[in-house]
Amino acid sequence: QVQLVESGGGLVQAGGSLKLSCAASGRTFSNYAMGWFRQAPGKEREFVAALRWSGGSTYYADSVKGRFTISRDNAKKMVYLQMDSLKPEDTAVYYCAADPSLGRLNQGLSVAWGQGTQVTVSS
Repeated sequence: QVQLVESGGGLVQAGGSLKLSCAASGRTFSNYAMGWFRQAPGKEREFVAALRWSGGSTYYADSVKGRFTISRDNAKKMVYLQMDSLKPEDTAVYYCAADPSLGRLNQGLSVAWGQGTQVTVSS
């Protein structure tokens, strides 16, 4: 089983930055896709960003392109989400996700999810 624990959320003013971290443990991840999702109050959970542990391309929702950066540290089994130029509409609970399939992850069908971390952006 894969276990994921997010951290780094908080309250920030619009235009500010936050860096979220996701610590992964459990089975090996060499072929897994990792990603971030978010869910705002009253809205469905939505895809934010994704990558593969093995490297290659990164993927972003249009709403965060150019502002958010997903990265990983394989040795530490950590995935990060650097969020810059934050906007009030970025306010949400952010979840880390993992799945052997990037396609399934992008559809929100991951086998593993973290508990979420709250990000609040004030105007």
